[in-house]
Amino acid sequence: MTSKTITLFSNKGGVGKTFVTVNLATALAVAGHKTLLVDLDFQAGQDMARMLNLTPHKAIVDLFTEIESPDNDIIARAATVHVSGLHLLPAVKNTREIGHITPDNIKPFLKRASLEYDFVIIDGGRSFTDMLITVLDHSNMILLVVTPDILAVDQIKWTLEVLQSLQFPLNMIKLVLNRSESRGSVAWQEIRSAFPVEIFSHIPSEGRLVGLALNRGIPLVMDSPKSNVTEAFNKMVGILRKEDIYVPSADIGAEKRVKTPEGMLKPGEFWQKFGISQQLVQGAEKTYSEDQDEIVSLKKKVHEKLVERLNLDGITTENLSDPQAIAAVKKKSEGVVGNLLMEEAGGKITSHEERIHLVRDIVNEALGLGPLEDFLADADVTDIMVNSPNEIYVEKNGKLILTNKKFISESKMRSVIDRIIAPLGRRIDESTPMVDARLPDGSRINAIIPPLSLNGPMLTIRKFGQERLQISDLLYRYKTLTKEMADFLNACVVGRKNIIVSGGTGAGKSTLLNVLSEFIPDGERIITIEDAAELKLRKSHWARLESRPRNVEGRGEVTMRDLFINSLRMRPDRIIIGECRGPEALDMLQAMNTGHDGSMTTLHANSTRDVLTRLHSMILLSGIELPIRAINEMVASAIHIIVHINRFSDGSRRITGITETTGLTEDFYLILKDVFVFRQKGMDSEGNILGDFQATGYIPRCYDEFVTRGLPIDKTMFTL
Repeated sequence: MTSKTITLFSNKGGVGKTFVTVNLATALAVAGHKTLLVDLDFQAGQDMARMLNLTPHKAIVDLFTEIESPDNDIIARAATVHVSGLHLLPAVKNTREIGHITPDNIKPFLKRASLEYDFVIIDGGRSFTDMLITVLDHSNMILLVVTPDILAVDQIKWTLEVLQSLQFPLNMIKLVLNRSESRGSVAWQEIRSAFPVEIFSHIPSEGRLVGLALNRGIPLVMDSPKSNVTEAFNKMVGILRKEDIYVPSADIGAEKRVKTPEGMLKPGEFWQKFGISQQLVQGAEKTYSEDQDEIVSLKKKVHEKLVERLNLDGITTENLSDPQAIAAVKKKSEGVVGNLLMEEAGGKITSHEERIHLVRDIVNEALGLGPLEDFLADADVTDIMVNSPNEIYVEKNGKLILTNKKFISESKMRSVIDRIIAPLGRRIDESTPMVDARLPDGSRINAIIPPLSLNGPMLTIRKFGQERLQISDLLYRYKTLTKEMADFLNACVVGRKNIIVSGGTGAGKSTLLNVLSEFIPDGERIITIEDAAELKLRKSHWARLESRPRNVEGRGEVTMRDLFINSLRMRPDRIIIGECRGPEALDMLQAMNTGHDGSMTTLHANSTRDVLTRLHSMILLSGIELPIRAINEMVASAIHIIVHINRFSDGSRRITGITETTGLTEDFYLILKDVFVFRQKGMDSEGNILGDFQATGYIPRCYDEFVTRGLPIDKTMFTL
C-alpha cells in the first residue's frame, strides 16, 4: 500500500475537528499502520498534545535544515511516540516559531513524511492560507469536519466554493459528520443533498464518554473501545485501507513552469494571476517550448471532451449571446474541466496554481478568447501580437515580451478570431482574408489568415487604455516633455495654431493628441474623424465620426475623406483627424486654409521634416496632380506646428522635436525651425535612455501673436 496523506479541515471552531483528527490517527495506529499525526492548527495551541497526554520534544520547524539528509528515519526520530504507536509532530513548539513555517519549506517535509509512513494525518487548522493550500495540494484526501447545525453547514458550503475555485476535484473532498445524532440538529439527509460531496463517516454523539477521555488524556478509541464512537472510527479505518478512494497526485506542470532569468521557478502567490513570462524579446529563448508539449497535449484532450460534454448537454457556443449565459456556462464548465483534467492527467495535479491555470485556459479556449483573456484584462498590456498559434507577444510597460501562452491548435485560434469579429458584423475567410475592426471598448483589432499569412493566422490587438492621461502625467510620471514645452503647446492650442503630431507605430501619437485637446477652450465645437475611434476628449461639445469599411457585399464604404467633407457642413470650430493616411490630407489642408484654424491631426513619420514628404505623398494620392510648389505653399500656409514623439528602446516615450513652419525659400522649399529638441546622450547600465530636453534659442514667429492675444508665455523659455 502506498503512503496516503489525509488533511482534516474546518473553518468553524467547535465542530470537534481536533477530536476527530486525534482519534482517527490513533485508530489507524492501533490497527497496525505506521501513522504520523501532524498538528498545523496554530490557533488550537497544544490541544492535540493534551488529548494524547504527550509533551513533544521536537517540531517540524526543527527539521528544515536536516530534511534533505539521507537518514531514512529523520522524522520518526523527531516525533513523540504515543503508547498506541502513533507518532506526533507539531509544526511549532511555541508561537514565536510560526513565521518560520512557509509553503516552500513545508513541501519537502510532506514528501519525506510520505516516504516514512503509511498514513500522514494532518490537522489543517481553521484558516485558508498559502501554507494550507500547499498542504492540500500534497494530500490524497480532504476531510471536512462538520456538525449538523445551520452555521456549520453554511461555513462548509463556503469552504467547498473556495476549494472548487482552486480546482480541487470533488471526489477527493469528503464530509465527516460529527455529533450526527444531536438533538434539534439538521437531518443528515438534508446535509447530503445540500453538498456535491459524500458523507464519509457519521460520528455519533456520546458527550459523557468524550468528556471522560479528554480529562484522562486518552484518545476515546482506546479509553472506550466498545463505544459507538470507536466503532465509527474503526469503520473509517477499514474504508481508508482501500486504494480506490484516494486521488493520486500528478506532477505534470510542476517542473514545467517558465523560469525566471535567474533560473528559479516563478513564486506563486495566493489568488495571483498567471501567464506572462517576464523575458525581453532580445535574447529570449523558448526554453519552455519542449516542456510545454505534454501540457498542450493534455489541454487538447480535455478541450475535446469538454466540447463533447457541452454539446451533449444541448449547449453550443454559437447560442451564447447573453453575457450572463456565457458566465453561467463558464462556471459550470470549470467544474467539468477540473474532473476531466484529473482523469486525463492520471491524478490530481499537485500545484493548485497549475490546476487553476490549466482550467482557465481550457475554458477560455472553448468559450472565451483563449490565452488572450488574461492579456486583455491586464491594464499594463497595451498591445497583443499573435504571430502564430504557438507564439504570442505583448507590449507591457513599453517593452515587447514573449509570453508562455499559446493556442492549442490553429483551428482554435481561428475560432477565437471569429468569436471576436462576429459581433462586429465582420467575417474573415479565404475570400476576405484580412479584417480591421474596433472592439466595443475601442481597442483596434487586425487579423489576417492564410494564404496571406504564411505561419498560420495572425492577430494584433491595440488595446484602448481605460486611463485618460493628462499633461501632468506626461510631465511628471513619464517625463515625456518639460514644463516649458507644455506651456508652449498650450499657447499653440489656445492660439488656434494648426498642429500635426507625428511619430512611429505605438509611439503615443493618439495619446498625445488626447492630451493636447485638453487645452482647447470650453465652448468650442469639436468634430473628430477617425478610422477606428480612439480619441477620448474631456470636452462637452464634441461630435465623433468614424469611417466604415465595405460590407460583405462590397458596398457601404464611407471613407475618412467622405467624413471630412461632410464635417465642413457641421459648423465645426475645430476639426481633429485621428490619423491622416490618405487623400483626406488635401481636404484637411484646404480646410485649415479656409477658417478652421486650431485643427489637429496625427500621421506616421520618422521626424518633423519627414512629415512634409509624407504630406506630399498623401496629397498626390488624391488624384489631383498639383505641382510641388503649390503643395508647399498650401502646407506653409496651413501647418503651423509639428510635434514629433518617439518611443525609445527602453520603452519610454519622449517628444523629440517641436518645429515651426516659417514660410518658403526663394526656391519654394519649406523652411522649418526647431523650437525644442531632445538630445540623447547615451544609455545607463540598465538600458535606460539618457538625454536632455533643450530649447534651440529660436524664438518662434507665433510668439508675438501669443503676446497680442494676452497668452501668458515667458520669452526666456526659448533661450539656450
